[in-house]
Amino acid sequence: MAQWIVENWFLIVALAAGVGTIAMAIYKFAGLPTPEQVAKIKQWLLLAVTTAEKELGGGTGQIKLRYVYDMFMQRYPVAAKIVSFDTFSVWVDEALENMKRMLKDNKAAAEYVRSGAD
Repeated sequence: MAQWIVENWFLIVALAAGVGTIAMAIYKFAGLPTPEQVAKIKQWLLLAVTTAEKELGGGTGQIKLRYVYDMFMQRYPVAAKIVSFDTFSVWVDEALENMKRMLKDNKAAAEYVRSGAD
């Protein structure tokens, strides 16, 4: 038996690597956020982008994106490891559109954001 292991060690290592890769793929798939979790994250993102707008003001798009992403990683560490940055960016764009509509329709929210930019 020991002789067989010595002669076929590369096969054993390759098999272990393959099993590990499959296990990681299953783990990542099983860990994907459910639709309810995604909805909660998107609701939270509205608050996050509004806070970023208040703190950083207009014209700071990439800085705000990074600010919100850092907040996301702290708030949802597991989801941050699973959700791609591209997907996250799309979610942030959706939240920004919602924020713009909210600021247009809600004077109190607009005043809240304006008070931080001063």
